[in-house]
Amino acid sequence: MTKRNIHVMAGIRGGWAVHVAGADRASRVFKTQEEATRYGRQMARRENGEFYVHGRDGTVRERNSYSGSARH
Repeated sequence: MTKRNIHVMAGIRGGWAVHVAGADRASRVFKTQEEATRYGRQMARRENGEFYVHGRDGTVRERNSYSGSARH
């Protein structure tokens, strides 16, 4: 299975978006970065993917890689 890159970033219309790389739209949008990060991290674990949290300026603030051996 191919690893998927999952990003938490500032939403276009406000809030914080969880976005899977290559998708046209955000998977979900949350009011806070904390909520989006929690959801995105769970998604990355489930997908065995790479997880990125971006600041409002777009820079990567956090990065994690999840593999099948670290199921939660």
